[in-house]
Amino acid sequence: MEQHATTPALQPPQPAVSPAPLFDEGTGHTGRIIALANQKGGVGKTTTTINLGAALAELGQRVLIVDFDPQGGCALGLGVEPSGLEVSVYNALLDRDCDVESVILKTSVHGLELLPSNIDLAAAELMLVQEVAREQSLMRVLAPLRSRYDFMLIDCPPSLGLLTINALTAADGVIVPLETEYYALRGMGLLMDSIERIRERLNPRLHVDGIVATMVDSRTLHSKEVLERVRDAFGARLFDTPIRKTVRFAEAPVAGESILTYAPSSTGATAYRNLAKEVVARVAQSQSARG
Repeated sequence: MEQHATTPALQPPQPAVSPAPLFDEGTGHTGRIIALANQKGGVGKTTTTINLGAALAELGQRVLIVDFDPQGGCALGLGVEPSGLEVSVYNALLDRDCDVESVILKTSVHGLELLPSNIDLAAAELMLVQEVAREQSLMRVLAPLRSRYDFMLIDCPPSLGLLTINALTAADGVIVPLETEYYALRGMGLLMDSIERIRERLNPRLHVDGIVATMVDSRTLHSKEVLERVRDAFGARLFDTPIRKTVRFAEAPVAGESILTYAPSSTGATAYRNLAKEVVARVAQSQSARG
């Protein structure tokens, strides 16, 4: 079903426009855009987006979280009620007169800002179909922001539809949160195939920055076996840091905080700090040095 849904967007009726560079790297700083994507729901995309973003900010990076899921999970997890938003990423996406800077919200974490979404974004997929260069709409929105941030993390919806294709077209890299569970592993082939097709047709600079094992339960043989299969299949693409199950991940969003501030000494907070260091190390060659 998901594969059929992606066909119209990946094979538009007219040739796709080749995306131009978002920012001229020869003229100054340019941040890295990373999409966190997996067509399966419940694998830890939103949790990873929020906590990786907070951990990167803790390292001194300037970070923008782009909530690109109509459920508004990143907003909720950072203490913002999506239903109370007057403007969101939906407005920036579909209204060319909307200044994206006016939509961005500061968070309680120094260096971490949020481009929020809400249920309005669910209508964007239908409306974008009528747009010229529809796969590049988010790229247009984020282009003016690349000099302002070191990292922009896009929390993608759990599908391979037009919103996710927009995110992958705008991104320099992809991080795949992968639950250590058999059915989640089986869907990786479809996701990697979709990433490859988007690289070939829409975004030649797209790179898989890595796969992060989430919801790891080291007490179960099944979780250990799946983790080993992921290592065998993807090798160096798998980040060294696994994200283990902890009740703190369920508690932190209720408090509207990342786990780094809600439970700073927890195993979950430590894991995301370690993951952030790995991410910085992996993309260092693509990131401009801070002044």
